[in-house]
Amino acid sequence: MRTSEEYLESLRSMKLNVYMGGEIVKRDDPRIVPGINVMRITYDMAGGPENTELFTAVSQYTGEKINRFCNVCDSVDDLLNKQRMIRTGTRLAGFCIQRCMGMDTLNALSIVTKEIDDAHGTEYYQRFLEFIKKYQKKDQIAAAVQTDAKGDRSKRPHEQVDPDLHVRVVSQNKDGIVVRGAKEDITMASYCDELVVFPTRTLTAEEKQWAVTFAIPADWDNIYIINRASAPRERKFLKAPLNTYGSSDAMVVFDDTFIPWERVFMCGEHEFGGRMALTFATSHRHSYCGCKPAVEDVIMGLIALTAEYYGVEGKHHIREKLAHLAGIAELVYAAGIAAAVESTKSSSGTQVPGAIYCNVGRRLAGENTYDSWGMVADVAGGFPVTMPFEEDYFDPKMGPFINKYTVRNPKVSVENMHRLQRTLSDYLSSSWAGVWQVADVHGGGSPVMETIAILANYDFEERKEVVKRLAGIRD
Repeated sequence: MRTSEEYLESLRSMKLNVYMGGEIVKRDDPRIVPGINVMRITYDMAGGPENTELFTAVSQYTGEKINRFCNVCDSVDDLLNKQRMIRTGTRLAGFCIQRCMGMDTLNALSIVTKEIDDAHGTEYYQRFLEFIKKYQKKDQIAAAVQTDAKGDRSKRPHEQVDPDLHVRVVSQNKDGIVVRGAKEDITMASYCDELVVFPTRTLTAEEKQWAVTFAIPADWDNIYIINRASAPRERKFLKAPLNTYGSSDAMVVFDDTFIPWERVFMCGEHEFGGRMALTFATSHRHSYCGCKPAVEDVIMGLIALTAEYYGVEGKHHIREKLAHLAGIAELVYAAGIAAAVESTKSSSGTQVPGAIYCNVGRRLAGENTYDSWGMVADVAGGFPVTMPFEEDYFDPKMGPFINKYTVRNPKVSVENMHRLQRTLSDYLSSSWAGVWQVADVHGGGSPVMETIAILANYDFEERKEVVKRLAGIRD
């Protein structure tokens, strides 16, 4: 396993292909560093004295100790520990721990490459095994590169005016393939080691050229990462851990990019395009059953502390809000536990979480995102989004006025009140907050996608038979 410093040094050694704000930038650009700091948590926790066991695993491929974010789950306990790790890491960062996306992609590759080989006699799974062993040994980070530009949403890939609106194979030879297209909304692309690219939807026989999956270093030739970074507002005086963290999302462009065969894991097997997409989604929605309860933990903490600092912690409406949020958090977490317990073993030996429980948990979390943050806004009041700038609190003339009139509970110091209100402002009204509230709805699939998955997997006919028996109905 590598340290967070070694990870940072590896980013600095990569070729420049990240673009932001109209210029090419280094991967340790100050705007990208907040996202890197979240990744550092995952290294520090694996190598530190606390939570080491939770953040590490033993590789079934090499028998060596590895970072759990590099692990491919092969047991119920693996799935349960993954969920616990993500909840722990997300609470430390204050929002998405991000690295689970690459882990879920690798789990999907482990499952589907073996299934393609079983059906077609290909060698994708063996390629995956060679890839994952090196990946684990180097303790790398992968970005899940799935969402295509898509174009006209009413049309399939082969019906688009521009065929490049879904990433596709434009040519191939004995050495590899050449791909063209773009993927959007790609978290961590600017500070990952590997880009793992796979389909975003089901594909038909006419769409073999879009049935492509591969993994390639993030600084590979003819790859362009057009990045957007976001983070809580920088603090000048009241430094806080939250304000050192952030994220980046990118459009990743493949401009006739050559991919060698040893890094290709699907090429033309169109009937497995949807399988790859949905297998990743199931694994990632299971991860959300650890992530979103942690976000609710933060929300409950904000409400409870605000109520205490405002002197209203015993009020009925506060207690009702906290009870409601606790219910959401633990029901989502319980869905993840159920998904692990009801998991099945794939032909490759990888453990597949139960799809129904993954989807109902993720759906419940996504549908309640804005209700949950609305409760924070309700309790916080308007001042956290209209409060004076930080510098005014420390101005010799204006500071005493502000401090005098922002006191709520006299038992709470002026500084602690200021810290809380500025944190509320970060979570409620900063541009970073807007990014992550939308991500809480759409990340891993919008609620409508979970609805589709539930309806496709749930046995309603069995429920009808239950009622027929109770009603004495005989067909």
